[in-house]
Amino acid sequence: MFNINALLEKTKGDRWIWLIIIMLSLISIMAVYSSTAGIAYRKGMSVERYLLFKHVIFVLLGIGMIYISHLLDYKYYAGISKILMIITLPLLVYTLVFGSSINDASRWVKIPVINLTFQTSDLAKLALITFLARMLTKKQENIKDVKNAFVPIMGSVCVVFVLIALANLSTALMLFGVSILLLIIGRISIKQIALVCGGGILLLMFVVFLGPRRETYNSRINTFMHPELQSSDKTYQADHAKIALASGGLFGKGPGNSTERNFLPHPYSDFIFAIIIEEYGTVGGLSIMVLYLVLLYRCVRIVTRSPKAFGALLAAGLSFSLTIQAFANMAVAVGLGPVTGVPLPLVSMGGTSMIFTSIAFGIILSVSRDVEENSTKQEKIIVGEIPAMA
Repeated sequence: MFNINALLEKTKGDRWIWLIIIMLSLISIMAVYSSTAGIAYRKGMSVERYLLFKHVIFVLLGIGMIYISHLLDYKYYAGISKILMIITLPLLVYTLVFGSSINDASRWVKIPVINLTFQTSDLAKLALITFLARMLTKKQENIKDVKNAFVPIMGSVCVVFVLIALANLSTALMLFGVSILLLIIGRISIKQIALVCGGGILLLMFVVFLGPRRETYNSRINTFMHPELQSSDKTYQADHAKIALASGGLFGKGPGNSTERNFLPHPYSDFIFAIIIEEYGTVGGLSIMVLYLVLLYRCVRIVTRSPKAFGALLAAGLSFSLTIQAFANMAVAVGLGPVTGVPLPLVSMGGTSMIFTSIAFGIILSVSRDVEENSTKQEKIIVGEIPAMA
């Protein structure tokens, strides 16, 4: 028989992060339920029977993945990272060549038998961050060695950046930024970090001016920088997002009363933050921001308290990735950035995004669990409950 108390006893890690996960999951269900009403009506389907049910399944599956991931000792992710990189690189190439084109970008692969689309950039983010944490930890003694440390680290960052950027520039730029932060924390020299940044800028110029999606990237940048010179169809999404923000006011129209969900092309993913503000007002939008800021603060505490370099780098990389992605999504919704396809972590509808975001949360909680156990052990040593050499 299912024992909830036994389950709670096995649930470890930072309680504030668990609370944030539950709150974001509940917000996600309410926001997706409201924002998918329009598309469900147009396609002649019931929100409750299909879209909402499907999303709730992925939310519950995500929480299950968090629980499983946090039970596994985070040290095992060092070995797993090598396997992930071996799988990720050819998979990214396959996606570019044979991937399904969705929203004018080849970033999806269809999984046989179950016919679900799979976004390979989600796997690549997890693979690169865990791999960098492993490499930076392993090479700490000779971290300034160009041949044995710098070249493999720079190579992995640049290769993954290019393969993602050719199909999804916004995700690639965020991942590159997180990688630079990890290099700084991992004690890579300023000169070497400058070389990585220089290489990244050259690759960025290649992708923007010579890549297969150069017209799309240039159009989005021009639309953001000079909206007054663009046609209404190019500013359509940004315009309706602004309408949602303006009509939301301080406390919003109330749950389920959004009107812009019927006009925005992707109100349940890319622009879900605009729908949240329209229905719950500025107060609701600020509440979401506070949740992500608290998440970042709790993760920074885990990083500073982690006794092992790998755990600290792992928690830092994943937490930076989640919060940067969150604020990038919110920036686009409020008109502070060009339109991208970046979802709001743990809130936007999307199967693979939900699963890999949940795994990232689980790994952070695994590091937190180790910090708690180490702290408890040190306290017992101090009071003499266990020998100091235990």
